[in-house]
Amino acid sequence: MKKLSILCYLCLLMSACSQSTEQAFEGFVELTLINPIDQDRADQLIWINQAELEDRLELINPNGFTAFMGNVELVSQYVNIGSERGLAILIPQIRAKEKIQIQVTYDPNRVEARFYPKRTQAELSHKVGGYFENRKYIGGEFENVEELHVPAEHTDHSWYIRYEGPGWESDQVGYRFYLDWRNGVDVFGKTVKDPILQFVGQDGFDSYHELQDWGMDVLKVAKSLGVGSIATFENNVARRVDETDSLYAAITNNGVIYSSILTKYHGWNLQSGKTTLTSSLSIHAGTRLSMQHLLSSASIPNFATGLIKDNKAELLLGAEDKEFGYLATYGKQSLNDDNLGIVIFFRNDQKISITEDEYSHVVVLRPMDREVKYYFAAAWELEPDGIQTKEEFVAYLERITDELSNPIIVEIKK
Repeated sequence: MKKLSILCYLCLLMSACSQSTEQAFEGFVELTLINPIDQDRADQLIWINQAELEDRLELINPNGFTAFMGNVELVSQYVNIGSERGLAILIPQIRAKEKIQIQVTYDPNRVEARFYPKRTQAELSHKVGGYFENRKYIGGEFENVEELHVPAEHTDHSWYIRYEGPGWESDQVGYRFYLDWRNGVDVFGKTVKDPILQFVGQDGFDSYHELQDWGMDVLKVAKSLGVGSIATFENNVARRVDETDSLYAAITNNGVIYSSILTKYHGWNLQSGKTTLTSSLSIHAGTRLSMQHLLSSASIPNFATGLIKDNKAELLLGAEDKEFGYLATYGKQSLNDDNLGIVIFFRNDQKISITEDEYSHVVVLRPMDREVKYYFAAAWELEPDGIQTKEEFVAYLERITDELSNPIIVEIKK
């Protein structure tokens, strides 16, 4: 009789736990997504912003969210640090003019996050255990860190930071920027879809300039804007963030579908006076696009960005009648003598001018409330299923400007 009572108790307990779990997984948020344009879209990142989540929850369990389209689980990631915050959901496909329903469930007690394949990455790695001598770092081993207040002794070619700055990637392409006075953005072309940054520069600072199993550095930046580097246009020259009081960088997200980097340029010395510039770089799965969000602490006349000038590459301009336009080049401009397309996407209502200097094609942008957002991308022909021709690249540019100019409409059921 006692055994039966215990058995009954266990059954009741399991039933109660089951009911509790079912209650926890009842519909938390219902979304309607609308594609407003007449073209299919793949790997689209949509957001339920942080304010919406906080309106519904007193405390947020970052591991508690699961998103579904019908019975199909979608990859999602909770983001609570950086310029974009909330629940990011990756939509694998939405057809032309299609309307789809998304359900998000929430379990406040879930301990472990759902497992999804990693399709983005951001990292920052510098040497520890050595020392600076004449602005070169001697000895030590590389160690990944979440943040770095850049030492005053550090400069270009100090051999201190692995591949000379932070890196970020999607399953299509990787990028880095020099965390020193050069502040140029470079491109890691990928021949695989897996994350690769953890391998770059481990066997020597110059190894990635030659074709590796994972790909290679495909762009020569030198004194140019590379692709998407931060600048201002002064005295008919695109001036990168070259003179500052100090630099700080942090990996704000290193997630499965969304990764981001925060950089603070303290005391950027401009003709108009000093300012502190905050940069938020991000990338998501399934795209070549990096988003750059810049905010200046003081008013400045303009922001500028652009692309390296190369005699092997043709200049392409377009989409002036859309919300977003582009400045691009295409041709055999990679370090491997392959076809490479690079592009800046910018809001046409912030464009002051498209111009050039000795080293770069330049777009000059008007800040709105001391800030600007733009996107940049690189497309290498040796990518898996890579763009092979100028015509394919132009079609890509037109498709992306259509998508940026007509974002997916997200309606949240209250």
